Amino acid sequence: MNLHQTDFKKIMILGGLFLFTAIQLTFGQSKVQELDKLLQLYHEYGKFNGSALVAEQGKVIYKNGLGMANMEWDIENQTNTKHRLGSITKQFTAMLILQLAEEGKLDLNAPVSDYLPDYPNDSDPKITTHHLLTHTSGIPNYTAFPGFFKDESRDPYSPDDFIKKFEDKELEFTPGERFNYSNSGYFLLGVIIEKVSGKSYEEMLQEKIFTPLNMTGSGYDHHDEILKNRATGYEKQGRNYINSRYIDMTIPYAAGSLYSTVEDLYLWDQALYTNKLLSKEYMELYFKPYVKAFGETHYAYGWGVGYDRIGNSKDSVYTISHGGGINGFNTIISRSPSDKTLVVLLNNTGGAPLSQMTRSIRGVLKGTTYDLPKKSAAYEMQGVIEDEGIDAGVDRFNKIKDDKTYDLDENEMNQIGYQLMGKEMVEEASKVFKLNMDAFPESFNVYDSYAEAQMKLGNNEEAIEYYKKSVEMNPGNQNGIDMLKKLGVDIADETEEVVVPDEILESYVGKYELSPGFVLTITKEGSQLSGQATGQPKVDIFPKSETLFYLKVVMAQIEFNKSDNGKIESLTLYQNGQEMTGKRLAD
Repeated sequence: MNLHQTDFKKIMILGGLFLFTAIQLTFGQSKVQELDKLLQLYHEYGKFNGSALVAEQGKVIYKNGLGMANMEWDIENQTNTKHRLGSITKQFTAMLILQLAEEGKLDLNAPVSDYLPDYPNDSDPKITTHHLLTHTSGIPNYTAFPGFFKDESRDPYSPDDFIKKFEDKELEFTPGERFNYSNSGYFLLGVIIEKVSGKSYEEMLQEKIFTPLNMTGSGYDHHDEILKNRATGYEKQGRNYINSRYIDMTIPYAAGSLYSTVEDLYLWDQALYTNKLLSKEYMELYFKPYVKAFGETHYAYGWGVGYDRIGNSKDSVYTISHGGGINGFNTIISRSPSDKTLVVLLNNTGGAPLSQMTRSIRGVLKGTTYDLPKKSAAYEMQGVIEDEGIDAGVDRFNKIKDDKTYDLDENEMNQIGYQLMGKEMVEEASKVFKLNMDAFPESFNVYDSYAEAQMKLGNNEEAIEYYKKSVEMNPGNQNGIDMLKKLGVDIADETEEVVVPDEILESYVGKYELSPGFVLTITKEGSQLSGQATGQPKVDIFPKSETLFYLKVVMAQIEFNKSDNGKIESLTLYQNGQEMTGKRLAD
């Protein structure tokens, strides 16, 4: 009802209006309290450390900093703490490209070679700026190159020099043929911005976006600059944290070099409902879903667009979102135009479950049920081990492992075991690896870790037994093979090659949705199957049998499942002691 239709209606409902306002205020307060309780719980359980902002109907209803921006000096995260954004940078790069296009300085459908004459472009059709914006260029993703982070990420480069790292690489597919997330494409967009404008990428950001929107807490991150309120990036190591690895910020460049605050990203969000930066026509181009990226999510220009679930309900809401990850940081911005809600989460300890948090936050906003975070059984055990010893820790683990308020994670358990080994507490590590083996018997890696502890303890026969079991489960476990050789074992029988008929391999080709928005695409070149998960590089998979395949680059296996009529209907991914089954999507 419009409360202002007539003076008569105003008078008649005046008494009820105060009550209505009071109820809304109370409800609003409880919603804010519920949001705070949820995020504080994530922080308490070591799953979020950073800055958060939530808006509804365009108004900020919650913002807060949780945990430390700098742990060495006990400096707390605030709402004006500056966090590295990672790939959220891409939406700003895309905005600059569209501004240049609107000014008539750039054609989105012209070949990249029109703006970068020295860039190789022998493909047919030619690579265009549109292809770069939508990750459909076919240019390989440089952050997925073998040894990239070890060999390249610490060194400074000029944009022109860094292009040489990928300009001569063979395209992965014909431009426009399909989606494949590529930081290389967005790096090139930054160079195009500089060539077309005659200014640096950083200058263009400041002039065309940050200054007009008064985003004073945002910019291009430089390691050597003194930057007030800058968060330090950390990585989780058991219950503790370590400083994240250094990365020179010339490397992410236009694909991931920016920093910002939750407050500035709210200003950004609000501006995107206006035509301050682009005309209506070009704003429509900015958010248009161009290519199917994964599941029902499509990629626009620097954004993923599609439907996201609200809490645990079956309802969903159309969102415009993007996440980011860079050494020590992971981030998300998620907008819902229908009710102008906004969720911004900037985490400076890496690896926070931000998509899960965002879904739960939307559950709070809509009054539906949602998932709460769980305590880590592994870290709980680790604390007891440190305080009371291994026997007390094992006893505590056995008491809580089936408790629904705790989460049991294979990687966390493995990490604790190796931390103990690093302290020369090999007997204690062996007991932790044994617990992990019992909890995740389908994972080859748990047997490998246990075997390593036995080898260090001098129990070679037991080490051989479990290394053999590990290699039997995953013939691609090169570490297990090497250790068996070292122990004097003939491994010929353990590594016998399996050959799968070509027609069977062909039947596996397709897309499999493991969870909403997360798809595993299986392709075939010659007799080699490959798999590519959403936002990740393509990797080869190798047969252990006709239906079971393994990966060499990560510890995982894939099993293809047939329906009653003999057709492949799904696959199951085994990784980190967990199983994820993905239904085959229609072509």
